[in-house]
Amino acid sequence: MNIVLLSGGSGKRLWPLSNDVRSKQFLKLFKNEKNEYESMLQRVYRQIKNNTNANIVIATNKAQTSSILNQLENKVNICIEPTRKDTFPAILLSCAYLKYELGASDDECVCVCPVDPYVSDSYYQTVQSLEKYVLSGQANIVLMGIEPTRPSEQYGYIIPKSYDKVSEVLEFREKPTEEVAKKYIERNALWNAGVFGFKLKYVLDIGHKMIGFSDYRDLYQKYESLEKISFDYAVVEKEKNILVIRYKNKWDDVGTWSAMTQIMTDKTLGNVKLDEFSKNSHVINELNIPIVGMGLNDMVVVASADGILVSAKNRCDKIKPYVENLDNKIKFAEKSWGNLQVIDATQNSLTCKITIKKGKQMSYHHHEFREEIWTIVSGEGIVVVDGIKKQVKSGDVIKISIGCNHSVKALTDLTIVEVQIGEYIKTDKIKQEIDF
Repeated sequence: MNIVLLSGGSGKRLWPLSNDVRSKQFLKLFKNEKNEYESMLQRVYRQIKNNTNANIVIATNKAQTSSILNQLENKVNICIEPTRKDTFPAILLSCAYLKYELGASDDECVCVCPVDPYVSDSYYQTVQSLEKYVLSGQANIVLMGIEPTRPSEQYGYIIPKSYDKVSEVLEFREKPTEEVAKKYIERNALWNAGVFGFKLKYVLDIGHKMIGFSDYRDLYQKYESLEKISFDYAVVEKEKNILVIRYKNKWDDVGTWSAMTQIMTDKTLGNVKLDEFSKNSHVINELNIPIVGMGLNDMVVVASADGILVSAKNRCDKIKPYVENLDNKIKFAEKSWGNLQVIDATQNSLTCKITIKKGKQMSYHHHEFREEIWTIVSGEGIVVVDGIKKQVKSGDVIKISIGCNHSVKALTDLTIVEVQIGEYIKTDKIKQEIDF
């Protein structure tokens, strides 16, 4: 069995922690059985490994690849979209990757799941059960539908033919009003959780009819020509032979701060003090300064390098239109080797704090429009500049001129303050400017 995890989106409703690079699945707000903070990505990966026999492939875009490598290292295969499309092109590319790069056979089961639901282990046990129905040939697509806990306007609905655990699908409905959702629930409707099971050949055959390609690499080169369309519209809603498996247990897409605070382990995270009169409030602080809350009632306060949110819990779900058009330059990014945070930016300079994990290293690269000055703050490492190696430690300063090839490897956890100086400093594109 293969599971394709779809990882994308910017998660504007979880601003200021989430952005185009750091989506909600990368936020470390939960605790595992070792009482260590973990992200949704890490939690989902752990649950899949503990409850299925699946091979995991993550379908994502280039901007999120470094965060995935940072949090999971080389534990999973990653299929990277050359350009952002919708879910059908991403799933098709992942299926081609499974067959032509990983050697999966045409008759193997593929289950597509979102990367970021907050669920109990039984969710992935149910995902595993999709394989039985896929391989039996009873249907071309097998879905998992969530039993609604309320008439929600946030999800699409699957209308089954019966109330059985496994049923044929009668029809699909788009996100309704609350009143219409009540009527759907009266018909035993299920929330569409975006979980699809099918044989690998099924989707590849559909893809071959839409665009001629010989293998994964050929499809990758032709990816730009694919129509931007969802898997629901391109495949599911055109298929007549579909089964749905009913799931009734914990499921939440935690897409807002009000939902997130309901499942967070701790009410505060970071350097935070709340007085005894503060009730039902959550404060998350990623800054190096303290936050003191006095008499906070039903509040959410979130502070990061990208901004500060102060909101009543009954209002934070409405945040998206208020942050969509902010001139918000990304100031924090996870990289495959560690992380980077912008400390200061001017027209011709950028100052960053770079943290590199022990044993990790940057790629060997150069810059055509800027020079860099590295000050080693803590730890030990090896710096290479134009082929010359030098061991460095706390207090050392390295100047890297324009055009010089350079890299650094951390012998221990390594912290560097980097000052970029030049006429071409893209402070609004940290994910591209520091993509090494």
